This record gives sequence, structure tokens and C-alpha cells, in this order.
Amino acid sequence: MIIPALDLIEGTVVRLHQGDYGQQRCYGSDPLLRLQAYRQQGADVLHLVDLTGAKDPAARQIDLLQRLLAGIAPAPVQIGGGIRHQDDVEALLAAGATRVVVGSTAVREPHQVQRWFERFGADALVLALDVRIDDAGNRQVAVSGWQENSGLTLEQVIGQYQPYGLKHVLCTDISRDGTLNGANVELYRDICARFGAIDFQASGGIGSLDDIASLKGSGVKGVIVGRALLEDKFSVTEAIQCWQNG
Repeated sequence: MIIPALDLIEGTVVRLHQGDYGQQRCYGSDPLLRLQAYRQQGADVLHLVDLTGAKDPAARQIDLLQRLLAGIAPAPVQIGGGIRHQDDVEALLAAGATRVVVGSTAVREPHQVQRWFERFGADALVLALDVRIDDAGNRQVAVSGWQENSGLTLEQVIGQYQPYGLKHVLCTDISRDGTLNGANVELYRDICARFGAIDFQASGGIGSLDDIASLKGSGVKGVIVGRALLEDKFSVTEAIQCWQNG
């Protein structure tokens, strides 16, 4: 499915270049109108990233997120951004999130996050794994807003969570994110074949309908689309039609 995404800083819709807060582009302060438009155009699932909360968990935009979720209910929404503690997961689920997206903490503190899988169930959590592919083809997982290499590969991190029923993984090729230059189809084709029980979401690089069509046979269950929709490269309706028609 097509999953429209919005990144939020203090109520404003933004896009960061390669995760750099110093390189952000503003797309207006109307996230609810955008989300409602995405829903009206046929989006079944939406994706939100609280970049304010990612930078400072104490400043998490819970009130805004509650308002947004109420405005598009009962649409399923997955939310991420600086999830460090169980309380963060509980707060977002209480606010109405369907799934909570966990990134760096899942890589750094697997034992803690494995307990979240036991408490909330695998369907309530999405692992966000951001990878840099080195010259040898190793998929190194980055953390801390892509500033650090975790020392673990994508396959190693997935392996830590398979015994806990891991179901949802949002995988981003960092080199493609925000570029509109196309997705890393080879990456998704390989990991979907290797981990057939996991629903992968492709993220990074979607800039055209052709990019969406290229992922059709890869095995991914979802395609995250952010900047391309904000810049009117195509509509959600067109993206869904492209995905359905291959």
C-alpha cells in the first residue's frame, strides 16, 4: 500500500535533507488539512514523524498528534520520532496511534524493546532501520539521526527480533532519502525474499510513479511517500492506482 508521510517540527510540515536539522525545508503549517486530503484521495495508512520529539523527547508534540489523529479517525496511523522509553510507546498509543515506530532505541537497547514486543504485541510496533550500504555490500544500520554507525547489519538487528514475532520493518536506504532519485529496489527484493514473514515498508527516494511501479515486484507491503507528495509530483490517488496496476 501507499503510505503518505509527514515530518513535523513544532506543528510545521518539514523535510530534512539526509536527516540534518540544519537543512530543512518548510511545507506549511497545515498538517491536518494535508492528512485529510491524503485520506480523501484513498490513503489507508498514514505515517507521522515527530521531529521535535525526536530531538527532545520532553518536547514531544502529543497535543498536536492527538488533534491530528482525531481529525482523521479512524484511519490507522503509525508514529515515530525519538521513542526511548515504554512511556513514550504508551503515550502515543493512548493518543490514538495504531503503531509506534521505534528506531535507534531498538538497535541500542534490544532487550528493552523486546520487552515492548511482549507487552504491546508485534502488530503495535514498527522497527525503523536506516541503512548505509558499504563498498562490500554490508547494510550497516545507522542510529542517532544517521550520525552514528551502530556496528550492526540490517540482518543482525532483524534477527534479534524475529523470536518476538517481528512483523513490521520500515527500511530506509539513507543515500536515497529525500533525493527523489528512486528507491533501492535490489535492497527490498533481497530482504523481502530473505525474511518472508515480515511486512517491509520501503522508504527513501520515491520521486515519480515509475519509482513506485519499480517496487511492485519487490515484495514490500508498503511504500512510504513524503517529499514527492508535498511537491505535487503526483497525487495519492495516482500513486495508489500505479501500485495496484503495477
